[in-house]
Amino acid sequence: MTRYRAAWVVPVDGPPRRDAWVEVHEGRVTAVGTHAETSRAEIDLGAVALMPGLVNAHTHLELSCYRDVVPPATTFVSWVEGMMAARRAIPDPADPRILEGIHAGIAQAEATGTALVGDISNTLATVSPLVASRLGGVIFHELIRFNVTASDAQRLVGDAWAHLDALCLPARWRAAVAPHAPYSVAPAVLRAVADAMDARPVAVTSVHMAEGAEETEFLQTGGGPWRRFLERVGSWNPDWQPPATDPVAYLQQHDVLRPQTLAVHGVQLAPTDLARLRSTGATLVTSPRSNLRTGAGTPPVAQFYASGVRVAIGTDSLASTPDLNMFEELALLRRLAPEVPAARLLESATRCGAEALGFGATHGTIAPGRSSHLLVVPVPERVTSVEEFLVADARTGPMRWLDDPPTGAA
Repeated sequence: MTRYRAAWVVPVDGPPRRDAWVEVHEGRVTAVGTHAETSRAEIDLGAVALMPGLVNAHTHLELSCYRDVVPPATTFVSWVEGMMAARRAIPDPADPRILEGIHAGIAQAEATGTALVGDISNTLATVSPLVASRLGGVIFHELIRFNVTASDAQRLVGDAWAHLDALCLPARWRAAVAPHAPYSVAPAVLRAVADAMDARPVAVTSVHMAEGAEETEFLQTGGGPWRRFLERVGSWNPDWQPPATDPVAYLQQHDVLRPQTLAVHGVQLAPTDLARLRSTGATLVTSPRSNLRTGAGTPPVAQFYASGVRVAIGTDSLASTPDLNMFEELALLRRLAPEVPAARLLESATRCGAEALGFGATHGTIAPGRSSHLLVVPVPERVTSVEEFLVADARTGPMRWLDDPPTGAA
């Protein structure tokens, strides 16, 4: 066993411990304590915080090659149109530019403290690079199909699951089927995803919802920018009838919102919507930097936390955010919602994300039995609130993993 001493240990499931230690053995934490509790020999890490690896609960690594390609937009639909034009320019998922972008995105996530990801993929081009990395998490095979019959929807979801089941992923990786969004997926696809989850009790899923104002208009009236967009791209289904409801109620009708669901974005959710979302047990994943760039709007972060819904954090893709640094996401959340305690923001970036992805037993906190793949973050001596420092000021400093050698070591 190896015992590491640090100026701060931030377990997340309890208050930070000053002048504390963590004992690890064979990839797992075996004990946590304060320096006064023992005199056993230790490796002194110095003026650092030892904390769980961060969880990027929503990203699209296969879009990494489009960094700085799609310009900021004033409406979400116009940003999507720009994104589709960019993807048409590189249509082959095996294109070296896509694979290089995936590898670069993975390297950036690892270097900035991410341990787990919820990666959204339409092509599954990310599977091999992710399995070869040190990351873990869930690979979501995302389905987009608005004009489809009920029988074809069942076949679509069944084939997607069969493909995922054949991947034979290592234990630190899981795979799941995810419907894209209410405006891009037929009701029959939503029902087929829910039926498949009933047959797989441990399966998780992810769905974009209430991202832009146009989505609510579409569900209420059947018209607006999304209707025109679907007609332009040849995906409109003339048999579809608008449900005249909001995104939460719509997804509830099709049994997609449940405790295993990551409901992504939620920019347009009002307090009453958030209360209903909380009642489903779903996790709300917020990506504020992406929302601002894509024209979706500013997420009501303080309302998210006041509602009691479980909140996790994601960066979204490099096509809509400057980097995959979760500390940068935390820093913006701190600015958007200064009234939310730093401890809750930090919990969203660690434990809540790990639990939402199904890794709550191994990641997200520092406790006996959890992974010892822990993050070492330098902390200035003057810091008195380490949680506030981590959410507001840690984003630009050097950091490393506990199981990596220190800089300059042989």
